Amino acid sequence: MAVIGGGSGGYAAARTAAAAKLKTVVIEGGAEVGGLCILRGCMPTKALLYAAEVKYLAEHALTWGVRAGKVSFDFAKVMARKSAQIKDFADFREQQLNDGRFKFIRANAKFLDAHTVQLDNGKKITSKSFVIATGSRVAPTPLPQLDDVGFITSDDAVALKKLPRSLIILGGGAIACEFAQFFQRFGVKVTLIQRSKSLLKEFDADAGTEVEKVFRREGMQVFTSTKLVDAKRKGKFKTISFEQSGKLLSVSAEEILFALGRVPNTASLALENAGVKTEADRVVTNAKMQTSAPHIFAAGDCTGPHEIVHIAIQQGETAVYNILKPKSPRRMDYRLLISVVFTEPQVACVGLTEKAATARGNKFLAASYPFNDHGKSLIMEAKDGFVKLLADAKTGEIIGGACVGPLGGELIHQIVVAMSKRMTVHELAAMPHYHPTLAEIWTYPAEELAEQIQSRR
Repeated sequence: MAVIGGGSGGYAAARTAAAAKLKTVVIEGGAEVGGLCILRGCMPTKALLYAAEVKYLAEHALTWGVRAGKVSFDFAKVMARKSAQIKDFADFREQQLNDGRFKFIRANAKFLDAHTVQLDNGKKITSKSFVIATGSRVAPTPLPQLDDVGFITSDDAVALKKLPRSLIILGGGAIACEFAQFFQRFGVKVTLIQRSKSLLKEFDADAGTEVEKVFRREGMQVFTSTKLVDAKRKGKFKTISFEQSGKLLSVSAEEILFALGRVPNTASLALENAGVKTEADRVVTNAKMQTSAPHIFAAGDCTGPHEIVHIAIQQGETAVYNILKPKSPRRMDYRLLISVVFTEPQVACVGLTEKAATARGNKFLAASYPFNDHGKSLIMEAKDGFVKLLADAKTGEIIGGACVGPLGGELIHQIVVAMSKRMTVHELAAMPHYHPTLAEIWTYPAEELAEQIQSRR
């Protein structure tokens, strides 16, 4: 088996194959080893966001009667700590790829036919089966003028040597929102411009509304429901013009961060030579992670439908299992899909949102409870946000959960566990929860839904 790509999905496929004694090669053409999550995604951004949170808490320490004095920071040290941690993660991944379980080749590959790839080091690799795990790259700009004006991407933002004084961020998804708050909390004047009517459009609108409220309170300028019109440069400043509610508006800043998503990194693979079907560069697969060429599988961001690390790992493992055992295949199941955005408040959900459940025609009930009426969050002065549960209207089975609030990315896992065992809201409400904890907040919507469903019965 040949794996093209040494990130999270590719490594998961390779170690699974090696454990089954399958002769395996991993081909990685990136300048660095580790994949997006380690090098420019999950790990560096969360390291930076945590630094911003520590700074913010220190600045507001008087809330708890603590005099911290004037809070300052050394941006070079912030970035140096991040870089040192990322180097440790990347070095360990490179060590894993070179530990002898499989052959590791540093080269770019493209298909010559369904079983052969040409490497840019002049060699060819022939394999009975393949797993494509080449990840993603920054999406092209929707505004041609931006290329002339110049901008930075999320890849650039995690490696900045100096903070801009002002910044326009194009986008309102997870990447845009996380960077927006990081820069804002480090003293950059941030303007966020989002095309959709709310931030974080993959979640229910109430989540985006809550995050937008906090952003504005912290001094950020936020524009939603916009259409980009033009980009210009004048001296040291860059200007974006856009339409909103029929009006033409413009904002200027020292720098622009383009954060309108990523696209599959497959253009250089010549997949047509292997008979692999794509849609807008995305490798099309079935639930077995199998492409239109039966012996070629795919995993991770290059195929989707969810660009999340733990999903990429599951996909890589599933692909190899099905290469090894085609007569008893496994299929990906996204019922327990988890999404987390590490803003403050954090935004997390598992399973169905109200929007998705409605679109599917599910008959459900929903209930929520705010953190501003909860003991532990009041102690923490973490009053923004809420938790929400969705339950099947007849059986009470939990079909979705959302947490917008303190440690939302941690708290959501209680609902992941509950849903994995197909628990009902009645069972969740009956579970003991220690007081005072953040986790006990889940009992309130669970009790409300349990009473509603019981009365219906």
